[in-house]
Amino acid sequence: MIRLDIFSDPVCPWCYLGKANLDRALAANPAHPFQIQWHPFQLNPDMPPEGVAKRAWLEEKFGGKARVDAVHERLREVARAAGVEIDPDKPQRMPNTLNAHRLIHWAGIEGRQDAVVAALMRAYWVEGRDIGDAETLAAIAAETGMDHEATLRLLNSDADASDIAARDADARAKGVNSVPTFLVAQQYVVTGAQPPELWGQVIEELAGHGN
Repeated sequence: MIRLDIFSDPVCPWCYLGKANLDRALAANPAHPFQIQWHPFQLNPDMPPEGVAKRAWLEEKFGGKARVDAVHERLREVARAAGVEIDPDKPQRMPNTLNAHRLIHWAGIEGRQDAVVAALMRAYWVEGRDIGDAETLAAIAAETGMDHEATLRLLNSDADASDIAARDADARAKGVNSVPTFLVAQQYVVTGAQPPELWGQVIEELAGHGN
């Protein structure tokens, strides 16, 4: 097996599209060698714990309604081309994602990490759920086979919060400055929402090196 470390944030649309493209490549190459591990990277680490109203925040960040509309239309175009369902206007909140990253960490311990990442991204980008809310996160955990009450207790504590923050800081110190960032075999860096064809080529090359 070959490690594929992925640095992402569930509220990053390109992470959602990048995962969808990678998933298509993996489905087309079921004998792929990857052992996937998801790692925390907060796009907005200074976001208030309760989050903010998403649309107003985006308009301030990008410089007005027209700019945000253009960005969202671009996302829709890319998603349609990739066969991915996305509604950038559906989420009403821009959450702080520390708790979402804690959930992803705990899901990894239970061997459910990929399922939880997929559920978080779908919850946000398709269903518009507030993935900064502890009750919402516990519900998503339960939907993917984790224990609802145990997850909620952990979310209502500070368990692993400092560890997630330290891992995020370590990633930045090592040069990760945007997401998604993929680290192949702890050597090769791939950034952005790459198409399935690129991942198919990577898988072929790795298979060739293994022969």
